Amino acid sequence: MPWASDAVTESSLALSNLIGRYAECIDQGDFDGAADLLQEAVVADVDGGRRLAGRDAIRELFASTARLYEDGTPRTKHVTTNLVLDIDEPSGRATARSYFTVLQAVEGLPLQPILAGRYLDAFERRDGTWRFAERRFAVDLVGDVSHHVRTALP
Repeated sequence: MPWASDAVTESSLALSNLIGRYAECIDQGDFDGAADLLQEAVVADVDGGRRLAGRDAIRELFASTARLYEDGTPRTKHVTTNLVLDIDEPSGRATARSYFTVLQAVEGLPLQPILAGRYLDAFERRDGTWRFAERRFAVDLVGDVSHHVRTALP
């Protein structure tokens, strides 16, 4: 099977790790790290109404909307599931579909899901390294975000 080649396996792992690293950065309050991962990408909602590009604009979105607590984190866990990768090795392009669920626990709010939605990602491989080219998102379900969102989303 062509999709089971070593190159695809390495790419699958690299892409999965990239998606996981994004969630890790956000949950650690490392908005610089998350913006670095997306610095060459366009970030947009699935409908295309909201579009951001450039590291600084993407970092500002995170910093202006997510509330950070004393430990420097938003007290969240982004859980990414149902990952479906489509990798075109010869062209160095790939896409991914996945679900996300954001869990949060803070004083006055027991552990609970506060958001759920979908990511539609596009990737490019440059100089042997996979990078986000586009991250589109859709928020499908909203719970109590009063302890998470600092301001209304732009």
